[in-house]
Amino acid sequence: MNLKNHLRPNDQIELLKTLKARFEKNKNRHPGIAWADVEEKLLINTSKLWSLNEMERTGGEPDVVGFDIETGKYIFYDCAPESPKGRRSLCYDSQALEARKEFKPESTAMDMAAEMGIEMLTKAQYRELQQLGKFDLKTSSWIQTPASIRKLGGAIFCDRRYDTVFTYHNGASSYYAARGFRGMIKV
Repeated sequence: MNLKNHLRPNDQIELLKTLKARFEKNKNRHPGIAWADVEEKLLINTSKLWSLNEMERTGGEPDVVGFDIETGKYIFYDCAPESPKGRRSLCYDSQALEARKEFKPESTAMDMAAEMGIEMLTKAQYRELQQLGKFDLKTSSWIQTPASIRKLGGAIFCDRRYDTVFTYHNGASSYYAARGFRGMIKV
């Protein structure tokens, strides 16, 4: 067993308590879903528990936002009010990081998501999230960028301003203290 991607039993218990409390506090995010069913899936998929813990550890406040009928899996998104603090000041991907001549950030959004075992939100997923509340009122979040844009050196990000969700572009090698990324995982 690879212990790197598994939580100790006590850490699992603490994470499950945190996730359950958030689940119960935000029932509007997951109508018709019972915590007992979610918890059962989590206990079967301990590597996913590790990824959820990474989301929590970096400030993402993961919560259940739906159920995928085709796969039979619960969908978790980062639901922190602002882009997760532990995932900011990152350029978009490795190619962008390598292109920077100086002042390189510590990592990239795509690399960090892969290391955590999660996916960055797509534009559609980001908009779904915004239907559940008001997120990124002061920050912004990188989202999955289409290959056609990335090929030209750009990347896209979203935020919410003036009660409207905006999608913007920037050079993929740019990074800002107020821009991170939001992730998702299916369990």
